[in-house]
Amino acid sequence: MELSLAGLIGAVAGTMASAAIYAPLVDAIERGLRGNRPDAEHGAYFEQELALLRRGILAVDMLACAGIGYWIGLKIGG
Repeated sequence: MELSLAGLIGAVAGTMASAAIYAPLVDAIERGLRGNRPDAEHGAYFEQELALLRRGILAVDMLACAGIGYWIGLKIGG
């Protein structure tokens, strides 16, 4: 497997972009989910599920942005 420097630089830039995108994305999703606020007995379960959702969003966001950044860097830098 051959990795290009331009692609790796693009992947780093994509990862930095994913950090900027993460907070607004999670806030929007949480606002939508908290609109259907669960009752008191299901509150702790909801918070656990929300924490798991945040981790999943972070993983997908980083992988997608790094992949797109690598591809763009590869196209631009050759």
